[in-house]
Amino acid sequence: MELILWRHAEAEDGMPDLERELTGKGRKQADKMATFLRARLPEHTRILVSPAKRTQQTALALTKHYITDEALGTSASPQTVLDAVGWPDGDGAVLVVGHQPTLGQIAAMLLSDSSAGYSIKKGAVWWLVRKANEGDFQTNLKLAIAPDSL
Repeated sequence: MELILWRHAEAEDGMPDLERELTGKGRKQADKMATFLRARLPEHTRILVSPAKRTQQTALALTKHYITDEALGTSASPQTVLDAVGWPDGDGAVLVVGHQPTLGQIAAMLLSDSSAGYSIKKGAVWWLVRKANEGDFQTNLKLAIAPDSL
């Protein structure tokens, strides 16, 4: 299984939190990353997106064909997100457009068995792959890239 974690691009400050929109810089970040992903995502990648406006706008830079999942909201726990994507037993690739600190906590849990969490920059993607190796399963980091590196 492949799990691609995409943190929403830069958003405006303000309240209510769920209504915060991308800034001009955030739109450019989302467009750059969408172009990068479009050329690399496996066919039939499932795309699950938080209901927050900023994540919806980030995902729309890539495609209009995604599923809004309330379980991926701003207060989601790492385990709730992993359950929603079917980790670790799911097939294929799943792209999650979500929030910090949850995405960084997921990466830390899967890569280092830590609850501390990693810092994932706005608009960045972390691509994780779960594979069998000598009868055991391992999670590997395939890619971590921020939009300013594209």
